[in-house]
Order: sequence, then structure tokens, then C-alpha cells
Amino acid sequence: PHDSSITGIKKPFTEVIKANIGDAHAMGQRPITFLRQVVALCTYPNLLDSPSFPEDAKERARRILQGCGGNSLGSYTASQGINCIREDVASYIERRDGGVPADPDNIYLTTGASDGISAILKILVSGGGKSRTGVMIPIPQYPLYSAAISELDAIQVNYYLDEENCWALNVNELRRALNEAKAYCNPKVLCIINPGNPTGQVQNRKCIEDVIHFAWEEKLFLLADEVYQDNVYSEGCQFHSFKKILYEMGPEYYNNVELASFHSTSKGYMGECGYRGGYMEVINLHPEIKGQLVKLLSVRLCPPVSGQAAMDIVVNPPVPGEESYAQFIKEKESVLNNLAKKAKLTEDMFNKIPGIHCNPLQGAMYAFPRIFIPSKAIEEAKAHKMAPDMFYCMKLLEETGICVVPGSGFGQREGTYHFRMTILPPVEKLKILLEKVKDFHIKFLEKYA
Repeated sequence: PHDSSITGIKKPFTEVIKANIGDAHAMGQRPITFLRQVVALCTYPNLLDSPSFPEDAKERARRILQGCGGNSLGSYTASQGINCIREDVASYIERRDGGVPADPDNIYLTTGASDGISAILKILVSGGGKSRTGVMIPIPQYPLYSAAISELDAIQVNYYLDEENCWALNVNELRRALNEAKAYCNPKVLCIINPGNPTGQVQNRKCIEDVIHFAWEEKLFLLADEVYQDNVYSEGCQFHSFKKILYEMGPEYYNNVELASFHSTSKGYMGECGYRGGYMEVINLHPEIKGQLVKLLSVRLCPPVSGQAAMDIVVNPPVPGEESYAQFIKEKESVLNNLAKKAKLTEDMFNKIPGIHCNPLQGAMYAFPRIFIPSKAIEEAKAHKMAPDMFYCMKLLEETGICVVPGSGFGQREGTYHFRMTILPPVEKLKILLEKVKDFHIKFLEKYA
């Protein structure tokens, strides 16, 4: 029999560490007990009689099941999602934004945030030739955007985040990108990722106001990807939703700027990527277009119902006075405090390595350090028909077993090189990983000096 452990080529490492993708549970993060209890109760309602489940979890499960056809998670739901869950999402948004009203009818449950983003882009893209829809995206960006744009044959319009200024978004750069794009397309959509992926920056209030004013002025449809809204670590940084700031800017803006905001079960402190739960809130959409959006969403019937249930727990967690509250808060804070610690550790350790510079990880769950690649290595990469940072990442993988994503996969300014690495491995493993990157990088610089 063929035994791969004998025939396999010996590698200089014992395991592959996947720091390439924001998959929290795969890297050892524990699920939130309460969320899993409610989903379990919904999946197997016989457990509602079990004394080993808390009453507050049972209450939520009963409420969700009442919203399901035949009281079963196995039924289709309305294509916008289960009504009572959309109501919970609306209440969550109102609490989060300090009382800014949210209408359940503007809430659409989605298969992760990705599904919502693709659906919105789909209804916005039209025209041919120079009037083809242009979609403005940040560079570096999460590749869902470039992929969706190319799948729809829309025109990608890049605006660059300012690495020297902690990846800040500058309105002058938006204006430059927009004006240049008008020559070859019709830029109608502006995508914002806040907190940033892969760059981890958290936008301040002033920056968001400027962006909204720009969108209002230029009649752009805003997409706010806010899936990392719970992941904010740096002192003095705070998450502000686009919806809240839009409201606070007054009726001239609030009644006119079209905005779709996205959230998900996959990130935050939950890390439940596999459930594919998410929602979007879409405001100021013309009623006829809204009808078309619902029709478009109906084609895919409905989002996975277990994912809808998981999303409900994110927006309707235990509250003080409920029996599960203490454990829930303990688990939530443990995950977030841990991530904050790892964000600081990663930034500090990267910045001790000669030839690597890393901006502060203000939020999200990635480092996006800038790496110096010597010209000899760039030449060798070209000889292999590879982007220099791809060459670097492949060498890193072959020599250390550490898997990260080259910056060229996200986009970067010409002549700069980066990689994206998650901060999800457990602290002890992360320290070893960063030490290995350091040793590798120093050897790499020596070899190609």
C-alpha cells in the first residue's frame, strides 16, 4: 500500500500554520456557548425539554421556531429572512447607533455578508461602453470586491488608502479616482471597508463625515462593509457606523444618500464563518428598485436558516439579569481581549524586524506589514513569472510552513510589497510564528543582498 508518510518529501517544519484566512474556529477559537445552545435547540427542538439548557436560550429558540414554517429550521423562510430576526436586527442597530431608527423592512438576511454585497452590486451595475457602471474600491481591498466586479463585468475604480498615515482614507484621493474614472466609465458605487480588511484601520468620525459628504455631492451609492464592527482594539479608536453618522449629519443627507451596510456572524467575537449568517440594511432605495432587489433575492429562495438563527443571537445576546449573561460576557470579552493583545504583539514584533514595517492593527484580525524585497529577489521572482511578494510568501511557506497571503492579492501601490497574516492563532503559537517570520526574513535579506 502507498504510504505517503514514507514517500512524502521531508519538509523543514512539522505543521502548516494557516495564517492566510480569517477562520477563527479553525485556529482554535472556542464557540460562544449561548449561540451554540440556541442553534442546537432550534435544530433539535426535543432538547427544549432538557434541564441542561438555560431558560433564556430556550426562549430565543422558541421565538425563532415560531417564525419558521411548521416550527422547523428545515423550512424555507421569506426571501428577506425570518421576520422576528429582522426585527431583532433593527433593534440591535438602534441600540448600537444610540437610538437612530431602523426599519425591519430595510433589513435583508443574507448568506454571510458576501452574498449581500454581491446582490447589491448586481442591482447597481448596468450600461455599456463609457456608461458602464464603475465601482470604487479601496486598495488594498478584500478580493471579494474585485471578483464580484469582474464577474458582473463592471469597471473597477481603485482609490488608494494612505499607508504613511495608518491606511487612512483621504477624500482628495477619492476625488482623484472618481474624476479619472469618469473618462472611461460611470462611477456610481463607493465601497468602504471599516474596520479595514486587510489593513485593520478604524475610521474616525470626521473621515466618515467627509466620505458621506462626498457621496452626497457626487450622487454615489455607498456600500459600508462593517463586518469587523466588534473588532476594535486601539486606544482612542471607536467604531462608528456609516448609518449613524449619516443620520447625525441631518435630513439633507439622511433622506438622500443611498447606503447599504453589511454585518455577519463570521467575524467579531463569534467567528462562526461556517454558518454563513449575515444581514444588510439598505436605506433610501427607490421603492421600484427595492422590488427588484427582493425579486433578485427570491431567486436564491432564502439564506440558510441555521445561519439566520446564529445571526439572531449576535443581535439579540443575553442581557443583564438573564442567567446566561455572566458566562456570555466572560466568553465575549475573553475573545476580544485576546485579539487586542495579539494585535499589539504582532505590530510590536513585526516592527522589530529589519526591513519590515507594520502599521498599528487598530481593528479587524489581520496584520498587513510592508516588506522590503531586495532587487536580486525581485529579479528571481520575475524569472519564475511570479509577483515578488508571491515569491516571498511561497519561500516562507516552503521553509517555515507558515501560510500567508501576498499583498498583490489585495492590491498595493506600485513598488511596495506586503503580506496579510491573521492574528487568530493562540498567543503562544503566534509568538513562535512571528519568531519564525523574523528568522526567515533576516535570512532572506542576507541571501538576496
